Amino acid sequence: MSTFDKKILVTGGAGFIGSHLLRLLVNKYPNYQLVNLDKLTYAGNLANLKDIENKENYVFVKGDIRETQVLDDLFAQYQFDGVIHLAAESHVDRSIAHPMEFITTNIIGTVNLLNASRSAWKDNMEGKIFYHVSTDEVYGSLGKEGLFLETTPYDPRSPYSASKASSDHLVRAYNHTYKLPIKISNCSNNYGSYQFPEKLLPLFIHNIKNNKALPVYGDGTNVRDWLWVVDHARAIDVIFHEGKIGETYNIGGWNEWRNIDLIHKMCEIMDKKLERPEGTSAGLITFVKDRAGHDARYAIDATKLKDDLGWEPSLQFEEGLEKTIDWYLSNNEWLDNVTSGDYQKYYQEQYVKRETV
Repeated sequence: MSTFDKKILVTGGAGFIGSHLLRLLVNKYPNYQLVNLDKLTYAGNLANLKDIENKENYVFVKGDIRETQVLDDLFAQYQFDGVIHLAAESHVDRSIAHPMEFITTNIIGTVNLLNASRSAWKDNMEGKIFYHVSTDEVYGSLGKEGLFLETTPYDPRSPYSASKASSDHLVRAYNHTYKLPIKISNCSNNYGSYQFPEKLLPLFIHNIKNNKALPVYGDGTNVRDWLWVVDHARAIDVIFHEGKIGETYNIGGWNEWRNIDLIHKMCEIMDKKLERPEGTSAGLITFVKDRAGHDARYAIDATKLKDDLGWEPSLQFEEGLEKTIDWYLSNNEWLDNVTSGDYQKYYQEQYVKRETV
């Protein structure tokens, strides 16, 4: 039997960001054992991990972070040195419709993990790391100027961001109260392959391909900072290994786009890829009633991460966007599989039935 230098629990590893992180870690650190704990809800998909599922240093466990016995058993079996916690309900619209799912998973699930880690490591916390992956949405909404810093006061505006803010506070509290060795990162919007198509880019790529309406909230002027998911995985790797215990690091792309401008750029690229007349895809844009409490602008200042740990984005956005579109167009089977069944019902409720503005 192989022995490993480190044993790391990754929660939510079958999701969008988690699968990219696991792919990076499993291949980069053959001397680490990576255990992926995922409930496999609608956005968790083992097809995201086909290329590493048979690696000797990778283990998948189906389980729910809300169940304490599952966590206690895993810690007893594997004797983890580290936790990278990504498992979360993460879509704002779903949190508005079903807030309790976000409370139980994002808050109670995180506390369960903190308790399991504290119990397992109480006699020796040397070399242990509890890394909590969070979002820039905990900071609230910006005006036309300014950037989110690690010291920006929290001001969450949706059940999703409030649940993540709560989990951030609890992780810090366990560091201060119990001396649990923690690290936190707050990241901007991610894009790339294997993203569930409730999110803007894969949804619109899918709809353009199928000549379906492109539902744009409000007037489309909300601003987001976009980061290629592979660069987020790189940042998590560097923070986990080199970041300081107790510190928070903001991860961003220095890449702000108004939603409507991003959508027009996508339409332009898609028309070329699909060999359609210029303007065809843009003709699918349909403005719908704005999301409740829709934050105006997010923008991350990632200076601390660059100055302290040497990380910065590897791709220019236009290049990353084109790579992303190419992936979805080349992986029709993956996209068709995840846009069937329950997702269609959700899509109808979320967008098609909204009143237009």
